[in-house]
Amino acid sequence: MILLRRLLGDVLRRQRQRQGRTLREVSSSARVSLGYLSEVERGQKEASSELLSAICDALDVRMSELMREVSDELALAELAQSAAATPNEPVPAPVRPMLGSVSVKGVPPERVTIKAPSEAVDVVAA
Repeated sequence: MILLRRLLGDVLRRQRQRQGRTLREVSSSARVSLGYLSEVERGQKEASSELLSAICDALDVRMSELMREVSDELALAELAQSAAATPNEPVPAPVRPMLGSVSVKGVPPERVTIKAPSEAVDVVAA
């Protein structure tokens, strides 16, 4: 089962780490407890829209950008899950052509190729 809160937490953590910031710095800036932010990043807590807004402000990231990245990861996770369930059938799901390199946890070790209208996006198990 794909949990949205885990994908969201992974994206938040990557955003923070790209900036070289600590949990303490972001929690202080967002005015949320360090422990709660940690639980959100680990996918253990569901973040409210207000909390997400505060975290996005602290990270100087638009919420729409955050949600777009989460949506892209969700699409890839669904495709990987579908490919694992039916390995010999094509995966009938749309993929945004703007997808970049995305790590998907829990993908079988074989390589999955997802064909978009004008390009192919390769998903490789991490």
